[in-house]
Amino acid sequence: MLCLFAFAETIKADPPLPDEAWTFTFRFENDLFADTDRNYTSGLKFSWISPDLEHFRDSDMLPAWAKTWISKLPFSANEGLQRNITFSAGQLIYTPTDIEQRDLIVDDRPYAGWLYSAFSFHNKSYRHLDTIEFQFGVIGPLSQAEAAQDLIHDLRNIPKANGWDNQLKNEPGLVLVYENKSRVVPLKTSGGWGFDAITHYGGAAGNVYTYLNTGLEMRFGWNVPTDFGTSLIRPGGETNAPTDSNDPRYTKVGHGFSLHAFAAISARLVLRDIFLDGNTFRDSHSVDKEWLVADFVLGLSMIIDRFKLSYSQVVRTKEFKGQDSGHNFGSISLSITY
Repeated sequence: MLCLFAFAETIKADPPLPDEAWTFTFRFENDLFADTDRNYTSGLKFSWISPDLEHFRDSDMLPAWAKTWISKLPFSANEGLQRNITFSAGQLIYTPTDIEQRDLIVDDRPYAGWLYSAFSFHNKSYRHLDTIEFQFGVIGPLSQAEAAQDLIHDLRNIPKANGWDNQLKNEPGLVLVYENKSRVVPLKTSGGWGFDAITHYGGAAGNVYTYLNTGLEMRFGWNVPTDFGTSLIRPGGETNAPTDSNDPRYTKVGHGFSLHAFAAISARLVLRDIFLDGNTFRDSHSVDKEWLVADFVLGLSMIIDRFKLSYSQVVRTKEFKGQDSGHNFGSISLSITY
């Protein structure tokens, strides 16, 4: 109770400065928003973004040995830019279309789960955001994907999936991610109506994912924030922290209120996807993946004081050969800057 009271008092206080403010984000993705229960069926992620730092060594999140190592990152010596560190934890769940079947469905994707943590290191200005991220976790029964899906199904009072005995085997996972985001169309920052466009490109390498990616997000609305858009749950996707004091979460311009619509497209050239290719070092169920996968996103985002709430509806193209159709799911994110 004392912790809740202290947190409430923090929220009621004056807006923090960028070099003092943390941003916490909760994301939930599920195909229940499209009334299906298959493919990428559920995702959950919690993220904490540090206040702006002049140097990574200024962070209290890292031990001394880590600060020495991180100071060698490619962009860590750039002067005149702000830096942030993000810690994330999440879980992804994948199932075939027919979840009533107990036997292995050889021509559909494997049952799989990914339970992971991540550290991300950001170098940013108003126009650019560079991110290097390290993800580590576990695939297989240790991911607790079956238990998590059972809980969701119990809450919704729907039948549980019967084929989890066929899921991918336990395997540790490690992914190295790089991503660049650029605001190619500047945003008007004095309040009122605004528009911007944000590109991204990058890639990931590891036994869980290996891919190259690129995309574009366009935003239009009232008092559009100065962050780097609204991201789905994906590696290197943290974008919710404001970039400067003109953001409505820091200033009372527009009475701390923002409402904007956004549309985005993201494409990936997929070289490795363990959730389709199967286990790396052991025999397991697998399917033939599609090399090119795209996401089409429409959404709405609102800021009230220091809270940002976003909803996205996503259409994903086919991910493997023989898949009946693309996939549709919804994504909700709630963040608070405090």
